[in-house]
Amino acid sequence: MMSRVDVILSGLNAAQADAVQYLDGPLLVLAGAGTGKTRVITSRMAEMVRRGTSPERILSVTFTNKAAKEMRERAVALMGRSKSKPLVSTFHAYCVRVLREEIERLGYPKTFAIYDRGDQETAARAALREVRLTDKAMKPADLLSRISRWKMNGVSPDEATENTEDDLDLLSAIAYRRYQGILKTSGGVDFDDLLLLTVRLMETDPEVRARQQTRFDFVQIDEYQDTNGVQFRLVQSLVEHHQQLCVVGDDDQSIYGWRGAEVTHILNFGRHFPSAKVIRLEDNYRCKIDILDLANELVRHNRDRHPKKLRAGRSGSADVKFLEFDDETEEARQLAFELDYLINQTGVPPSDIAVLFRTNEQPRVIESEFRRKRLPYLLLGGQSFFDRKEIRDLLGYLRVVINPQDRQALARIINTPARGIGRTTVEKVVDAAVKTKVDFWSAAEQLAVQGVLGPKPINAIRGLRSLVKKYRDRFQAQPARLHDAMSELIDEIEYRAEIERLYSEPTQQLGRAAALDQLLETMREYAAAAKRPSLGGFLEETSLDGRDFATEEKSGRDANSIRLMTLHSAKGLEFPRVYLVGMEEGLLPHRRSLDIGGAAIEEERRLAYVGITRAMNSLTLSRALARRKWGKLRPTIPSRFLAEMRSELAIEGNPDAGAKELAS
Repeated sequence: MMSRVDVILSGLNAAQADAVQYLDGPLLVLAGAGTGKTRVITSRMAEMVRRGTSPERILSVTFTNKAAKEMRERAVALMGRSKSKPLVSTFHAYCVRVLREEIERLGYPKTFAIYDRGDQETAARAALREVRLTDKAMKPADLLSRISRWKMNGVSPDEATENTEDDLDLLSAIAYRRYQGILKTSGGVDFDDLLLLTVRLMETDPEVRARQQTRFDFVQIDEYQDTNGVQFRLVQSLVEHHQQLCVVGDDDQSIYGWRGAEVTHILNFGRHFPSAKVIRLEDNYRCKIDILDLANELVRHNRDRHPKKLRAGRSGSADVKFLEFDDETEEARQLAFELDYLINQTGVPPSDIAVLFRTNEQPRVIESEFRRKRLPYLLLGGQSFFDRKEIRDLLGYLRVVINPQDRQALARIINTPARGIGRTTVEKVVDAAVKTKVDFWSAAEQLAVQGVLGPKPINAIRGLRSLVKKYRDRFQAQPARLHDAMSELIDEIEYRAEIERLYSEPTQQLGRAAALDQLLETMREYAAAAKRPSLGGFLEETSLDGRDFATEEKSGRDANSIRLMTLHSAKGLEFPRVYLVGMEEGLLPHRRSLDIGGAAIEEERRLAYVGITRAMNSLTLSRALARRKWGKLRPTIPSRFLAEMRSELAIEGNPDAGAKELAS
């Protein structure tokens, strides 16, 4: 019978076993693409427990709920029987846990709401109005982009105001302060606040810092190359006391600089933690050697990187092709032609195939050709389920049930479906609430006494308040049956009739109504899985899961479909056959990076590297000689990355299919 340590180390190579067994201080695990990093992280947790650490004293942090779930399940399976479990969480979910305990110290309610994009834009629009910036000067989305950059770098509204370069910068910083005030007054936070407010507590409140620092004996961070400034500060605060930190990542796969990720965190780990040990995982178990040769040769051209070279853990050669086409239509047409042959003549499963591209505009022509050939495909990264109007409306009701002072949610649902409370009435009540510093409901009653509101609107407002109270009691009474209460609420407000009123097409009505059923099923699944289900817990989970939902795999018919996705969406995935289209200057590397140069080009090169290393057995890289822009075909320049690969593999063309050989 195998010992516990043999079970934990079983199947690991020497470098992986080294990383699992090193528990004596800061550790940087440089894990190249396809080198088994998740196995290392989960095995380390099992090894910690084997050596006597209580599971609840271990924190492992990653970036997506899907990755956290997989990591948690694998770690628990390796640990064997244990009454407790380690905390495996995303950064944002961990911060929510801290804020639910501590946020009142910052003047927010414990029942704070996590605002979605629509709520943020409403607050941003109000903030811009207050500083008298028109839509021409700055759109709400532009302000939110600036605010997000500030928050990702840990910059408060006061700090933003002190560091401005021009008048627009100053007005934006003032709008940032107003935006934060609007959120705080409504008891809301945005997604970036989850990190920023947690860091503020950790850095300014010694009691909170001490509680969090002494809660965990070991901290592990997955995908460390993707951390932004505020996440880096959070990690530093967490391990300041014991320095038991293991970070796992790959600087060659740092592709999220546009959303604040700083590759310098992984590059400078040894400087931040001078006693750190570095272990390289270079045995790739995904790609065949021809594909790895391309990837290694390409990424070698980046200057700012840890030196490493992936080795193939699989035998046999790969099918690698470089193809050129007259234009993007021909590229898409021949792609559809080849995939139709592979799927319908040779029996290749559609789910084995991924088509990767740099920009969201590229798949339009590909989709058209796939439809002509009746090829099954799934475009990943579309609209999130939680961004649908009907779902946001119903979640708005739930947010008001949790917190009747949530002005953003209240504004969304107050006359949806219509109940005779017009926009003018709402504006009067909101203005009165702001001036008299009372809540919306009290302001409405004051205006009724003053005769400003007539019987019809005040009765409608009272009816809504009564509805909110009724369902607060209903949800609290049976937390394990949240879906039943939600179903009753949908019926009581006649939301299905609202769908029929808003959408005339029967197919639209069916689709929208199906989304309501899916919401009920989501609530049922949550209540069945949660230890202590609650309406607040459900809203919290949907706020966090909503960020991942758009890229989730679908079941049934869609499960066996060709995947169409951007290179950014493809990270972490693998496919037997990969087609990387649009290998042209201006697409990959993207035209924005060409203007900036330097680090921006290096990130684009890493993005191409990520795309190449998704392929297991077959890789096709293609480009169009000309691409249509503003209605005219314009010649393109081959991507510099094609030349940098300097591959000596056979370069194939298929004249019969309309391809031309690409000169090496």
